[in-house]
Amino acid sequence: MAGGVQGKEKIVADVGEQERLWNGTAGRSWVEAQAVTDVMYRPFEVLLTDAAAEISGGRVLDIGCGAGSTTLAVARRLGVGADCTGIDISAPLIAAAKTLAEQEGVAATFIRADAQDYGFAPASFDFLMSRFGVMFFNDPLRAFANLHHATRKDGRLRFFAWRAPSENPFMTAAERAAAPLLPPLPPRPPGLPGPFAFADRDRIHAILEESGWSGIEIAPADVGCVFPEAELVGYLTWMGPVGRILQEVGEAKRGQVVEVIRAAFEPFVQGGEVRCNAACWSVAARA
Repeated sequence: MAGGVQGKEKIVADVGEQERLWNGTAGRSWVEAQAVTDVMYRPFEVLLTDAAAEISGGRVLDIGCGAGSTTLAVARRLGVGADCTGIDISAPLIAAAKTLAEQEGVAATFIRADAQDYGFAPASFDFLMSRFGVMFFNDPLRAFANLHHATRKDGRLRFFAWRAPSENPFMTAAERAAAPLLPPLPPRPPGLPGPFAFADRDRIHAILEESGWSGIEIAPADVGCVFPEAELVGYLTWMGPVGRILQEVGEAKRGQVVEVIRAAFEPFVQGGEVRCNAACWSVAARA
């Protein structure tokens, strides 16, 4: 597999797309939906925090940290002496993370940069983690090689990435329901940066192996996620490709689309809560 993966990555990826997206509509959307996504993805925060607590050494890097909740959860768990850093390409999300850290009085460092190219000091981290933040690299081989360089010998990597769209109907329900009302959404070619870029287990393994990681373990993880029904319309208005389009359309069209997609999510509503299964890969490796 060596060589072939890297050539493919460099051909298909638009090197500026993620920068534009995460400092534009996607970044704003995640800031707006921060409270509900933090609740929704809390089970992953717990899993990563527990994993961090098992590692010797308190130097932690949260890759694609977003608004910082997982970074801060680990910093609280590890306590005094820990050195927790979050890195994200999105200026709006890093600003939100810094605000949250100040409000909660938790010591953590946040860097607005692309982890793919950032000049980390060699062997500067004991544990690298990510909650759905590693699938957006334009060149994942280069990114994971750079992250490997930043990890001490025998340091650990742990992240979660989505499996296939077909296994995550909650993630694609809005797109299916809104299709008759909106312009065609861009296709999702396999391997392009995006939520499902790591749906292929073999691709994840090849990228990690070729970028220097060893002891690679990739296992399916199906995790139940819950948030209040009262937050559903707000979530749908902001999140995903449909949410981004809704930021650009008129009020009448927005209301029409929201009504249709809200009805499509009724099967996920139970007793005042929204419940869904997150079908993911749980990935672990060591430097």
